[in-house]
Order: sequence, then structure tokens, then C-alpha cells
Amino acid sequence: MNETVGRVLCWAQQRLKTAGLEEAKLDARCLTAHILGLERSALLARAQDPTPANLTAQLAPLLERRIAREPLAHILGYTDFYGHSFKTDRRALVPRADSETLVDVALRLLPADAPMMVADLGTGSGCLLLSLLAERPHATGLGLDADPRAIDLARENAAGLELAGRARFLAAPWSEVADWSGAGLIVSNPPYVATTVIDTLEPEVRDHDPPLALDGGADGLAAYRQIIGLVTNHARTGTPLVLEIGFDQAAMVSRLLEDAGFSGITLTRDLSGNPRVLSAVNKSP
Repeated sequence: MNETVGRVLCWAQQRLKTAGLEEAKLDARCLTAHILGLERSALLARAQDPTPANLTAQLAPLLERRIAREPLAHILGYTDFYGHSFKTDRRALVPRADSETLVDVALRLLPADAPMMVADLGTGSGCLLLSLLAERPHATGLGLDADPRAIDLARENAAGLELAGRARFLAAPWSEVADWSGAGLIVSNPPYVATTVIDTLEPEVRDHDPPLALDGGADGLAAYRQIIGLVTNHARTGTPLVLEIGFDQAAMVSRLLEDAGFSGITLTRDLSGNPRVLSAVNKSP
């Protein structure tokens, strides 16, 4: 019996399932569609087609990489985030769907028809800042990251989305930028994993995401303390701050904001119902 695309797809799914991957079906479809140059949604319509030459040979090494727990986004070289395709590799965190909640919250604070500068602290791939700029054509942005490799990736994504003219990226620690008076909105998905917890993370995260983008210090709150201090001392009064948080950090980060004099502290949950984003307004001069 001749091989079909559907049979190869079933074989790939079983290989991944046997290896213990929870998303075996989805991963198999993504990898197979990638090789065939198809949208994942179009793959099933081709299930009865004869297998193209070398499909199995091309798919096998990609399956082995996934079985070794390399992130799917790294194997594909891109991931979708807020309706856009972002280049992804080991230089920055893989954009995750949960972070789209931050974009939703920030867009409510970003006027649709007025110019405003958005600062993104720890920009990584640039997915947050660039998603905001794509939705707000009058906005400009500054993305900061201490890792020059992440900044290179963010610039590549800005070019790919034709947003390089409105997005500036700087390889520098947050503490080296002393004046935030030009920012009308500040956003950040900072490192928030406690140091002792990093070794317990899934291999896709622990072994492939940059350690500096994960490690939030002994209690996971070090970056929040730094950011809140910077905004308090250097941003204009009334500047909104939007932060992604870990699922168990809402009360602790809220207390940090309260103690620093922020007002309007609001928690937003992600689509899974987990606490995900805190927004607040800087009240300090």
C-alpha cells in the first residue's frame, strides 16, 4: 500500500507520543506542515495525498530534536504571537500565548489616534513592543535588554514586521537609562522565576531559554523591585506600568506597587484563568 501524508502524520504523532510528549498530535502536525510548506489547517485536506519524496527523511531529524525536548518554536524557527510571526531561537524567551494578555491590557492604555512612546523593559524577541506598535500606528517604542543577542533578535523581528522605523532597541541594563520622562506607557515581562525553581522547569524552558530571562532572584521578585524603583524615580507622574507576573505572585507584586505609591492597581487573568498581568499608575513626581 502506498504511503500517504496521513499515514506519515500518524507515524510522526506516535513517535512523539511514545516519547512522552503531551502535545504529540499538535507537534506532529506543525512539523509536517512546515516541511510541506502548508498551513496547519490545510494539512488534513492533504491526508490522502501520496507522500512527497523524502518527507519521512526530512521529518525524522525534526522529530528527534523535539523528542530531545528542543522547543517546537526553535525547530520551526518562528512562532505566532498576537497575529504575527516572530523569529525565535536561543537568544530570547519563546513568546507564549499567556503574554498576549499583557498586550490586551496595554492596548487599552494606549490611545489609538495619538502619538505615544512605549518602553519595553527586557524586550527579548520584541514580541510585546512590536505587537503594540502593529496595533497602534501612531506609537513609537524603545525596547531595552541587557543581552545584546536578544536585541539583535528584536531588531530582526522589527524588520520582518516592517516596524523598524518606529521601534528603537538598546542593549543596556534598565539601570543605565536614567530618564523615562518620554515614555507614556511602560511594559515588561521580566524574569520572575525564583533561582531555586529554575532546575524544576520543563526542559524546553530550563535548557533552551536564556537563564538571564528566567532568573528573578531568590524570591523571584528582584526584577519587579528594580522596575518599580526606576519608574517611581524617573517616569512622569501618571505613567501606566503593565507587568506580567507568575501565577502565584499577584499579592506580592501588588504590595510592592502599593508600597511605592502606585494607584489603580488592577489584576488581569489569562485565558486559563491564572493571574497574569498587573497594571498600575505611577504617582511619584
